[in-house]
Amino acid sequence: MALSVDNLVIRHGEVLAVDRLSFSVARGEVVALLGPNGAGKTSTVETLEGYRSPTAGTVRVLGLDPVAQRRELSHSLGVMLQQGGVYPVMTPAQVLALFAAYYPTPRDPKELLEVLGLTDVASTPWKRLSGGEQQRVSFALALIGRPSVLFLDEPTAGVDLHGRHAIRSLIHQQAADGVTVLLTTHEMAEAEAVADRVAIVHDGTLARIGSLSELTGDGVFFEASAALNLNSLSAALSVAVHEELPGRYRIDGEASPELVASLGTWLAGQGATLGALRSGASLEDTYVAIVGERAHEVTSDAPSTARRRRRR
Repeated sequence: MALSVDNLVIRHGEVLAVDRLSFSVARGEVVALLGPNGAGKTSTVETLEGYRSPTAGTVRVLGLDPVAQRRELSHSLGVMLQQGGVYPVMTPAQVLALFAAYYPTPRDPKELLEVLGLTDVASTPWKRLSGGEQQRVSFALALIGRPSVLFLDEPTAGVDLHGRHAIRSLIHQQAADGVTVLLTTHEMAEAEAVADRVAIVHDGTLARIGSLSELTGDGVFFEASAALNLNSLSAALSVAVHEELPGRYRIDGEASPELVASLGTWLAGQGATLGALRSGASLEDTYVAIVGERAHEVTSDAPSTARRRRRR
């Protein structure tokens, strides 16, 4: 295994951030780590990167301890932060050339600039780049040393459609070349587009892990007004109905024409409008079922992310 997390415990003072978390990632596999604020994602990734020592349990990266054996691992890791890490006056061309000098066989900076659509801003100072352009430079910096393991924090946050496609294509390319990728994201579409498996972390523990097909299940999902009378609706449909978030519902049944017609009739009788309707769970449905009302949170789960510095 390229990454191994075994009964990991992390405490921040009195706060238990990670509670006996275990999972592994194979070589050449892409795993997306999902979870709401405070779930323990960032603390876990920082421990794998060697920036934090575990309170208990063990982590291994390419079979090595990322803290005790940091020097042996340093050239094998690529780390993309969500923000920061570049001097404001440096240009993309300059910072890529600088980081290339840290590695024995780096990628060609000009090639990375071109493939990520940064050639036109190669001489623009970092502070004048858009947020999406900065993200693409950060991704290029993670790739420059030809890493064996990539850690990506919200890799396409703020990136336009063209940039997202370029980043996702490169993630697939890296995995095809045997690079292991662990990314944290709040974007369900991101995880669906690039991940071989998805791990959902909740309250410091591993709630679910598996492929998309393993995580998504049966049922009928629809959107309507919040706080519908579930007892009345369940009786009308002859199956149980659950409100998983305000205005988002799951029916424990198959999307037969009779069920859909009964649902429409009942809603019309309540003066309610039917929104989206689909058969089968999406990744978002699974996520919502696990984390509940915290599913709407979309920011980083630990302030330390912005304070991390790039490994040289």
